[in-house]
Amino acid sequence: MSLASPEAALVVPVPEVEPLVGGFRARHDPSAASGVPAHITINYPFHPRFRRPEEAHRSLTDLFSRWSPFEYSLAEIRTFPGVLYLAPHPEQPFLDLIATVAAAFPDSPPYGGQFEVAVPHLTVAQPADPTTLGSIRAELESVAESRLPLACFAARILLIDNEKGSWTTHAVYPLKGPSETSTP
Repeated sequence: MSLASPEAALVVPVPEVEPLVGGFRARHDPSAASGVPAHITINYPFHPRFRRPEEAHRSLTDLFSRWSPFEYSLAEIRTFPGVLYLAPHPEQPFLDLIATVAAAFPDSPPYGGQFEVAVPHLTVAQPADPTTLGSIRAELESVAESRLPLACFAARILLIDNEKGSWTTHAVYPLKGPSETSTP
């Protein structure tokens, strides 16, 4: 099955959180049902994946090879209108990645330029009926109480797309920049 207008995204996968939020995402986040892993978005929709794929791949390989892997935690449950999410701490590495990709690909602003500032987040629930968000949050808070903060590690960026109908990984970009101990 091919889509008329496929989409792509650059995301930091967060496998560490699946045991905690996998069930919530399966029940309350439509993107999970279509193959999107638990993640923090760096750029969506990422237009260069289809507009100029070879150039985008070369640029992303170079760009992410200069970034070092980093530790962060998911410590706080928050909401946007109609969305329940976990906030990463510190958020600055994600803001920096978002800004770097946006600068390298000005024709692909985060979230299509819909928001003045992209807020790094891991979506847990985006229910069809937003009035259920309060009860979903209460359930997550009960389950997560003793499990947050959750230590995580960003070591790669995935380029995912739904060109074949469901979301799949098209490319993996390791973060392999200079280590803290290296000298210039």
